[in-house]
Amino acid sequence: MISNTSELSITPLTPSIGAVVEGMQIAEPLSDARLRAMKNALAAHHVLFFREQRLTPAEQRNFAAQFGPLHVHPIYPQHAEAHEIMVLDTEVTDLKDNALWHTDVTFTTAPPMGAVLSAQVLPAQGGDTLWSSNIAAYEALSAPMQQFLRGLTATHFIAHSFPVERFGLTAQARERLEEAKRTNPPVSHPVVRTHPESGRQGIFVNDGFTTHINELSAAESRLLLNFLYVHSAKPEFVVRWKWSAGDVAFWDNRLTQHYAADDYRPARRVMHRATILGDRPY
Repeated sequence: MISNTSELSITPLTPSIGAVVEGMQIAEPLSDARLRAMKNALAAHHVLFFREQRLTPAEQRNFAAQFGPLHVHPIYPQHAEAHEIMVLDTEVTDLKDNALWHTDVTFTTAPPMGAVLSAQVLPAQGGDTLWSSNIAAYEALSAPMQQFLRGLTATHFIAHSFPVERFGLTAQARERLEEAKRTNPPVSHPVVRTHPESGRQGIFVNDGFTTHINELSAAESRLLLNFLYVHSAKPEFVVRWKWSAGDVAFWDNRLTQHYAADDYRPARRVMHRATILGDRPY
């Protein structure tokens, strides 16, 4: 189904997640009507794709900032022209940690509401990114399992994805990592989160930052988390995007996960990301 709003074309890619938006250049400021259309489309489709945009760092920052204040990552490098833009360059940073299903920055008390990712340098083959809908995954569970999960909380911690043996190889890197851990101590979030705009619920644990489920034993926690990770990555809940130069993805970080396929080495891949601050999960 294709919906059209003020000459915008929004074409869903799967029943669960993903849509291509055509008819706009996101480097231009959004009108109030376009801003509402983007928010509605994001809530409905979870991740939006824009082709042939070729944003500068400042343009990407400005687009993202229309949806809320921006986050500056404590570990990854920042762009010299816009410090709110995180640079994901495989020649600078080992990014193999992104080759797992994760939700960004859930180690904070108010994880990001969304993120904007633009393709800068792409390998000739590979380097796709996949997104999954944690709403669709939750709604596919049985009613008793949904009820059980709604009574649980889980701990998230930055050190789970940024171990010192990989991100503390120099004195400066260790100091930066330790500061990030001091300013981002472990936090607890509900295992099932409610989307603040749509009211729909979804699974809110991820292999990147969730360390354990608080109410369960260690063995029970491992079993349940492993089940949820496998379940949430089922193809029925996933969209896969093959990047072209100038592509931009804008996703709702609150109830999605994503996976950056690490299948292109030794080729280089450079992406720019702007991360939009969110609210406390409930």
